[in-house]
Amino acid sequence: MNRRFLFVLGSARADGNTELLARRAAEQLPGDVDQQWIRLAEQPLPQFADLRHDSDHTRPPADTATGALLDATLAATDVVIASPLYWYSVSSLTKTYLDHWSAWLRTPGVDFRATMAGRTLWGIAALADDEPSVAGPYIGTLNNSAAYLRMRFGGVLLGNGSGPGDVLKDTEALARAKTFFAQDAPLARFPHETP
Repeated sequence: MNRRFLFVLGSARADGNTELLARRAAEQLPGDVDQQWIRLAEQPLPQFADLRHDSDHTRPPADTATGALLDATLAATDVVIASPLYWYSVSSLTKTYLDHWSAWLRTPGVDFRATMAGRTLWGIAALADDEPSVAGPYIGTLNNSAAYLRMRFGGVLLGNGSGPGDVLKDTEALARAKTFFAQDAPLARFPHETP
């Protein structure tokens, strides 16, 4: 399967620092790698309803935001969560997307867990703090989500930026962006698991 990157943009603002950093990293991908960019703010998902014990799940129609995003996720070899760091974790738009994974795990005919196993999850985030350790919960959310599905985890590319375009002044983040997707992503593991 040729590599296909799905960039899930979780910011409420277009062309924000996280998206700018994601686009810099994506510029380094080979020309034959397919890229699909979905801005969650433009295709809002309905609030997630946990129906595990109440009713059967059905596959969302392809012509809905949920169905289109499910299809794009299933088609991707690499899913890139590009969400700014909001209150030390992912944005609410991104969290809703990840919550829908729970429904997709139970949707007949999707086989979401088996399909995603072995694929790669990446994260890109801008934060307004000089201390990257504040992104620990964000990184944990993505790593543990990948581990649950037996995906690979490429880590998180962090950049500093609060005001518009600030991340483009973060020379270290821009340098890391040049090689971010070139690394071999290991199989994700929960913190309590041993290699």
